[in-house]
This record gives sequence, C-alpha cells and structure tokens, in this order.
Amino acid sequence: MTGPLAGTRVVHLASLGPGPYAAMLLADLGADVVVVDRTAAMTTSVPADRDPRRRGQRSIRLDLTRPDSRAVLDELLTGADVLIEGMRPGAAERLGLGPERLLELNPGLVYARMTGWGQDGPLAARAGHDINYIGLTGALHAMGDADRPPPVPLNLLGDYAGGGTFLVIGVLAALLERRSSGRGQVVDGAIVDGAGSLTAATLGMLATDRWHARGTNVLDGGVPWYRTYRTADGGYVAVGAIEPKFYVELLTRLDLDPAGYPRDEPATADRLAQILTARFASADRAHWESVFADSDACVTPVLTFAEATEHPHQRERAGYLDLAGVRQPAPAPRLSRTPAPVPAAPPGLGAHTDELLRELGRSAAEITALHRDGAVA
Repeated sequence: MTGPLAGTRVVHLASLGPGPYAAMLLADLGADVVVVDRTAAMTTSVPADRDPRRRGQRSIRLDLTRPDSRAVLDELLTGADVLIEGMRPGAAERLGLGPERLLELNPGLVYARMTGWGQDGPLAARAGHDINYIGLTGALHAMGDADRPPPVPLNLLGDYAGGGTFLVIGVLAALLERRSSGRGQVVDGAIVDGAGSLTAATLGMLATDRWHARGTNVLDGGVPWYRTYRTADGGYVAVGAIEPKFYVELLTRLDLDPAGYPRDEPATADRLAQILTARFASADRAHWESVFADSDACVTPVLTFAEATEHPHQRERAGYLDLAGVRQPAPAPRLSRTPAPVPAAPPGLGAHTDELLRELGRSAAEITALHRDGAVA
C-alpha cells in the first residue's frame, strides 16, 4: 500500500452511514482497512461489492455473538491501530467489545465511536437520523424559503460532513498524539457535535446581529445575487456574486447597468430578483454557461450527479474514477509526496475471510472448523 497512512491497520465493525464513509477516507489515505461484516447481511442501499465506501478494503465475516468469533476479532485488534464502531451506546460493551477491555488488550488502540447523539446526554440512547441531528444544531432551521418548512436535505451535512469526516479528524489527531504518549484513546464521534461545529461562522454572525430570519440573509437565498434560477429548458444556474466586483460582472454580462441596481439597497432586491428570474428563464442552461464561461461573475450550472462526473473540469483533474462499474469520486484531498493509492474495488461480504485468518496464523483445519461451526462466513 502507498499513501500517508500506509502501515496503519484499521478495523471497522460494519455499520451504516458515517462509519463506512470514515473507513473509506482512511483507506483512501493508504490505511489497511478490514471491515468486519456480520454473518447475516446488513440491510443497505448498495450491494457490498458496489459500495464506494468499501473500496480499498478487505472483508471478514464474523458472528460477534459467538466467543470463537470474538476471539478472532481480538486477534485482529491486537495488531490494529484503529477500531471504528457505530453501535448505540452500551451495545459494544454488552458484546464484550467496549473500550475498557480493548484498550487493556491493546493499549495503543484508537477506539473510534460513531453515533448520532454521542456517548452520553439525555438523547444518547435514542434513535435518530441525519435530519434529526442537524435539526438539533440550528442548521436545518436556517435552510429554505421563509414561507415554507425547512426542506429535507440530503444526508451530506450530518452523516458525512458532521459524522464520518469529523470522526476521521479525531482518529488522525489521536494517532498523532500516540506518537508521543504511546497510548490510544477513545474518540467520541457524534454527528450532532460535528454538524454543530460546522455552524461556527453562522453563530458568530448571529451573536453580532448579522444573521436574521430564514430567507433574509446573503447565504440563504435572501438576496437576488446569491441564489438559484430556473432556465428555459428546466435546468438551473447557481449565482454566487457576493463581492461587489463580482456583482458588477454579473449585471454587466446580463446587459444590465450596475448603476441602476445599487447592490445593498433593499428596494433593489425584489425588482432585481424579478428581472434575473425572467432573464435566466429566457434561454437554456447551456446558453448561460457560454455567457459566463470566462467570467468571474460566479455563475455556474447546477449539475445532476451524472453530469457532474462528466464535467470538463472534473475530467481534467481526474476527479472521478470507475470501480466495479460504479462512477465515484476520486480520493481527496490530494497529497504531493505521498498521494493516495488508486483504490481496489469494494469487497464482497467475507471476500477475505480465509486470507485474514491465515494471516492470523490459523491452520487450514482451524479455518474449516470455524466455517463449519458458523463462526465465520
């Protein structure tokens, strides 16, 4: 393996949502990630061998309710640097896999726990999903038009930004600290914490009376020069002309005199919004792409996922790759001296069970017995 985390062993107790994403990010950086799949397949939206979040990893299937399977896991963890688990608080302890025992087994282990609400607090034992977690941070309330309920967003802000990405930040920090202390520690990765951290700048604006009711602010569509517009063919463009010079460029490209539309005068906003709505609706999206192609007006097409993977900018930067017939984002960020490896295709459930058992020193007869007894699959 190559990449900055080459030589780092990560064990992921197969989970949903942000846990697999965190495992993917670590694998993309060169870590040797072993996902411990259940002997009974989990219900997921994507088949295991086509799920980009499993790329570059190996899979072993264990029945963690069985002592012999937990013994195999203990062997894996003895030589591991990181464990990722995404169970409700207390569930790992009931399986005998809590941090107190595992840190005694391997004092250098970074035990990364991924939950929605965190390991403590009045909501810790409650179920929830992305929409609930970001709803508790204020972020959801800030989205959408003023006269409608907040929209249902994709689970990018909570699960993946506030969850998986922040868990990886904690893991990397703990690995770095371990270099001086020699000791592992527990990373309490809570989506509500990470998503809350993402609101820092907005809370700063609120505290200084620069953030107001939904739909009246610069970054929530409250001004005509920072929102989306429909085009004649049913497409959309995104307009982000925040700075005054970009605002001037926007109006100039639309054959409007900037002097007639003072940017910061409230009386201008409704009139300009109507004009921009009509203007963008008068031509197809491709036309507006050509109008603003070499411009700093900050006007871009709103692409579908399929279109995004084929955009010239992404093609030039090789921003996407194909694995197992699935187009997916390339590893990010990009490092100059230790670049991320090209990931291997996602493994099927248990694709590396025997391989990993052999690495642990199990004989052929022992492996056969584990299969026969149902400890592995």
